[in-house]
Amino acid sequence: MHNTFVPARRRMIQTSLATVGFLTFSGLGRAMRASSTLPPKYSGFLSGGLIDLRYPFSLPELPYASNAFAPGIDTITMEIHHGKHHAGYVRKLNAALEGEPSLQSKTLGELLADLDAVPDSIRIAVRNNGGGHANHSLYWETMRPGGSQPLGQLAADIKRDFGSLEELRAQLKTAASGQFGSGWAWLVADPSGSLVVLSTANQDSPLMEGQHPLFGIDVWEHAYYLNYQNRRGDYVDAFLDIADWAAVSANYENLFKLN
Repeated sequence: MHNTFVPARRRMIQTSLATVGFLTFSGLGRAMRASSTLPPKYSGFLSGGLIDLRYPFSLPELPYASNAFAPGIDTITMEIHHGKHHAGYVRKLNAALEGEPSLQSKTLGELLADLDAVPDSIRIAVRNNGGGHANHSLYWETMRPGGSQPLGQLAADIKRDFGSLEELRAQLKTAASGQFGSGWAWLVADPSGSLVVLSTANQDSPLMEGQHPLFGIDVWEHAYYLNYQNRRGDYVDAFLDIADWAAVSANYENLFKLN
């Protein structure tokens, strides 16, 4: 159950989402963790490993070794997931936009937030591959060996909206385990000002619904099947144990500091 939240903060999140776009992680990700203030020019959509993502898109480097999470998230899965699947989304997204100069100037966040403006002939490709690029860029940036704890405003609002981190973890696991087929479970900042757990199918991003993704669990089989087969719940537990909540906290703080 959600508690009553401060109206001023609600208005601030609504304004932030409306006026500065959608913020996920940038190439300044590690610097953001030390200081969560970004210069005003970075107020557009930012995503894992790159600032202001625009065509031609490229695959971000992992901020850790591919064996950093073994055995919970095994090395081969990491290498295939990043080097094959994520790379494939980037390649296909670039191919879809190759002949669309009017779209090439838009950030990835702008494309995903307004898919109706994308021509019918490439809309599905942009939705699937653009969503895949955005989702995975955030995914890599919110993992840390050993995990970390929420800080500051995020810690306070997790307690406000879920009661505890343990309850948030339980709701994320329920959403991830209950997602039929391929998709994602998310913690998002809703324009109402509350933190919300939800799931999306395939590579759909919360950006498509005007919500701010803070943390996502990939439940496509390529994320876990080599190691866990049909034991999706065990994979979700292992992933939650390496969640970098401190990094998520820095991202969340920027919803307020960028306004």
